[in-house]
Amino acid sequence: MKKIFIYYSLTGNGDAVAHHLKKKGYDIRKVLSSDKMPKSFFFRILMGGYYALKEHKPELINFDSDISNYDEIVIGSPIWNDRISPTILSVLDKLDLKDKIVTFVFYSGSGKTTKGYEKAKKVCPTCNTINLKEPKNNLEELNKAL
Repeated sequence: MKKIFIYYSLTGNGDAVAHHLKKKGYDIRKVLSSDKMPKSFFFRILMGGYYALKEHKPELINFDSDISNYDEIVIGSPIWNDRISPTILSVLDKLDLKDKIVTFVFYSGSGKTTKGYEKAKKVCPTCNTINLKEPKNNLEELNKAL
């Protein structure tokens, strides 16, 4: 069974999950966005939270949406303003998740999301979800990641 982790990471939490899953045999596909986020943490929070609230969907840079060779798809997203990141919303518009085993891995400072979970279930009612609290700084959180 072929497995892939498709993710977005702005602060390194998704990269930590990717490193963990790669050791477990997952192919890795990092997503890049055309949006330029501020370097300042404060302004990143404001801008990212606003974009997430508005369900802004940025253009993706060189994104390969072909997942036909994979049985299991794991989608990694930071949580912004209790929501799936805008970049992953763009990804979800391009993927055909029908007949796939799907898991969403959410990572954030709190390790929790309500609206992100609801959106994931709307996109894929049979998906599993995992919430991680800052996995790059809390490596024990990675044990929850599949």
